[in-house]
Amino acid sequence: MSFKKILIPTDGSEYTKVAIQKGLTLAEQIGAEVTALYVMDQTPFVNMPMDSTTVTIHSILKDEGKQALDYVKKLGEEKGVKVDARIEDGFPVRNILDHSKNFDLIVMGTLGRSGVSKLLMGSVAEKVVRHADCPVMVVRAHEVDE
Repeated sequence: MSFKKILIPTDGSEYTKVAIQKGLTLAEQIGAEVTALYVMDQTPFVNMPMDSTTVTIHSILKDEGKQALDYVKKLGEEKGVKVDARIEDGFPVRNILDHSKNFDLIVMGTLGRSGVSKLLMGSVAEKVVRHADCPVMVVRAHEVDE
């Protein structure tokens, strides 16, 4: 199997940066194209009325998404990798899984939670690994320190 199209989901947090670097390095080495995806998580807004506060939060999330994607695009340019950047509204797991059928590989970071934290919070990466239509490479956050 060849990896010509790589999806790199990001939420803009520090723990995704090492996954972004690894995904872009892989893309550089094998000549793949990258799509960076930022999903503006709608989960907190499901039961909220649409008012000025919700619109303000949405605007803040969009700005964060743009910054997160600009980071991926900048690193991609440095490595000579074509990066298509996408911001979407939705639910991170669902959006990533919907895209998985159109990619050869997903590269994503994880906090590496365990125990009660994992039970309560769940793991986007774990759900994507279990249900994606393509292979998933998960890069743990502790690698940032190595």
